Amino acid sequence: MKVVDLLENFSARLNAERETAAAKGLDAPIVVTSGRLLATSGTLHLYQFETPTESPILEDSPITVLPTGNLEPTEGFVVSRRGRDLWVQTFDAFGQRVDSCTLVPDTAGFLEVASRRLNEMAKSPERFSLAPAERLVPWFDPEQPPGSEVSRGSVPTLILTTSWAEDLATRRGKLASMAIEAVRANKRLLLISPDHHASDGVVGVIARAMRGGGLHFKSLVSRYEMPLSQEASGMALEELGFEAQMHQFYAKSRNEKANLRKKYDRFRELTPVMAYKAEKQRDLDEVKLLEWRLLTQLSEHQGKIKEIDQTLAEYETLPIWKRLAMQTAGKNIDSLGEYRIIYQKQAKLAIAELDVAKARIEELRAEATIPRDLRPEYEELKEEIARLGGTKKIRELLAAEEGTNRQAFLQNKRLVATTGARVISDPLFTRVRFDMLLVDEAPHIPAPYILAAAGLVRDRIVLSGNHGDIPDARQWAWIEGRAAGQPAIG
Repeated sequence: MKVVDLLENFSARLNAERETAAAKGLDAPIVVTSGRLLATSGTLHLYQFETPTESPILEDSPITVLPTGNLEPTEGFVVSRRGRDLWVQTFDAFGQRVDSCTLVPDTAGFLEVASRRLNEMAKSPERFSLAPAERLVPWFDPEQPPGSEVSRGSVPTLILTTSWAEDLATRRGKLASMAIEAVRANKRLLLISPDHHASDGVVGVIARAMRGGGLHFKSLVSRYEMPLSQEASGMALEELGFEAQMHQFYAKSRNEKANLRKKYDRFRELTPVMAYKAEKQRDLDEVKLLEWRLLTQLSEHQGKIKEIDQTLAEYETLPIWKRLAMQTAGKNIDSLGEYRIIYQKQAKLAIAELDVAKARIEELRAEATIPRDLRPEYEELKEEIARLGGTKKIRELLAAEEGTNRQAFLQNKRLVATTGARVISDPLFTRVRFDMLLVDEAPHIPAPYILAAAGLVRDRIVLSGNHGDIPDARQWAWIEGRAAGQPAIG
């Protein structure tokens, strides 16, 4: 059997399960007797509900919450169930405490999506990375003879690696070591667990190991759903949640955008002010230049008047030859007096113009004066605007609609941790690819889920767990096992 045949086989089995979901009571409405809000992260909310009886609902299946009163219904999915308690992640909040509400699961819808995903992988294998997944066929082939270990043991370890140990801490420690090695090699990892409690536990171990190895685990590791536990292995899990990380990133982005808008608006406010000040400074410089020319003319006129007064005072004592020379040049007592009157008029006119210029200078000086802190602020803003590409580029940035691109954000994480059920049912995972798949507690994860995750991996698959828990290939943790209430791992 090839992997494509196995995918078609599992797709058909999931579709058969979907048709019997209603008969098994998996989609029966559940009346909740009480509930409370545990945590909020970005646009997601985690509620814990208490049901009258233990429910057979599948974890990670979508669910509709119908609050009492006039509140609108909201959508979500089940992230955990233990006994009569259900943990549901919703997209809307409806109070801190819930006296009563009705939960309507959609197990048939979940199984239909899962079946469609596997069928899509089988029909369009070129869109997925099925070469590593091919190595899983000997493990999951329902036609494999019971108890056969030959074909399983002959799988090349270069692509498919197994890490078996009886102790939970030991096998998760090995996973952490593999994860650190892969992250340092710049690989992108997908880590799947059988349930969200187990996912919290293994994420805590890996985050702690990364911190001990000097890696910035907060930017490397992302827990795709809201963590059910506050901490694991001494590590706070809330800040590792995908929604919290994305909300923080976009909050920072919005804050930076708001700061940029504030700077841009301030720059636009100061630009005409500075342009006006610059224009008045040019006018002031011109008037000062005029003042200097008037002062020069006044000085020349006053010097000529002084020279005429001195000549008139000494005229009678001048030698006859000097007088004759002055008369030849048209300078006699009468003409010198006329020249003196002309220079006095010109000096008086220059003084009047100087008074006007000085008054204008005082006006322009006040208009051209820039406050002490204004010029450095403007120059800093101008430099920042130029560094960002100019006002046109900034207007485009501010006008651009902000969209929370979950795919781009997810692709920037080195290790994404979730459950196999989320991988097979969330359409986001069909658009991202990874270099390596780590399967935590593999024997407890349904084979179709592991195959769906393996189809997103290019290079390597690691199966981890307790070798004693490995079932027969035909019974490998099938869907019924998860619905029957298997105990959570970790």
